[in-house]
Amino acid sequence: MITRVRIVTAVCVLTAALSALAACAGPEEPGVMRAPRPAPSASAVSPVPPAAKPPTLAPGPAGLTPVFEHGPRTGGKAVALTFDADMTADQGLRARRGERFDNPGLVAALRALEVPATVFMTGRWAEEYPRQARAIGRDPLFEVANHSYSHYAFTDDCYGLPTLPEKRMRADVERAYAAFRKVGVRNPMPYFRFPGGCYDRRALKALTPVGVTAVQWDVVSADAFATDAGAVAREVLDGVRAGSVVVMHCTRSAAPTTERAVRRIVPELREKGFRFVKVSELIGAAGGRA
Repeated sequence: MITRVRIVTAVCVLTAALSALAACAGPEEPGVMRAPRPAPSASAVSPVPPAAKPPTLAPGPAGLTPVFEHGPRTGGKAVALTFDADMTADQGLRARRGERFDNPGLVAALRALEVPATVFMTGRWAEEYPRQARAIGRDPLFEVANHSYSHYAFTDDCYGLPTLPEKRMRADVERAYAAFRKVGVRNPMPYFRFPGGCYDRRALKALTPVGVTAVQWDVVSADAFATDAGAVAREVLDGVRAGSVVVMHCTRSAAPTTERAVRRIVPELREKGFRFVKVSELIGAAGGRA
């Protein structure tokens, strides 16, 4: 009798101990006992830090949109090649008739030459060529910046472009960003290039709420409607200095020689000790100064 009582008591004690272990282990599969899990480490629960924001310039006088033309002239021979992907809001019919506002050969050349570049894209271009826009926007070699939605001028008398009313300027830029998001461009940059490079105080004030840095240039390639690739290359090679921003185009119909010019420009500048960077690197090197 005493032995039987001892057995029963031992079983009860063992059962209680197993129940306690099961409670510590939390919910598991029925009938399966597991040791308690260790608490997660601090690194496992720490949030991933957000990506650094792209560099921008401080607002200009009276809080106006800042304007960037070139990077520092010292501290390294860096140069940024920039390409405008132009297409106005009313050129869809011309595209449907076969006119090409894209230039996949140029983009392929930049990739083959491993040249970082900044593409100033219009929203209308992104809508016309969504796969290309998405591919450019997701390629770490490139960065996409804003060239307006409609490619209408922000001032009067700007190379014959239709003029955008002041009350529509901000909405036009924001519409371009919306078009980029819709086609899958990742992280478009807070940089804006005025169509034709035309701007005034009124335009700078209109875009202040958008928070962009306006990006101009100090080297004109003259590739628009050019037929001589050698002449385009010479314009760039003769004009580039440390920190230069070169303006070119990414449209076959309006700039048919750009790819050939780039294939000459890149190796010759590299032989002279220049390195190619995106606009964001030049702006970052400028340290918030226009």
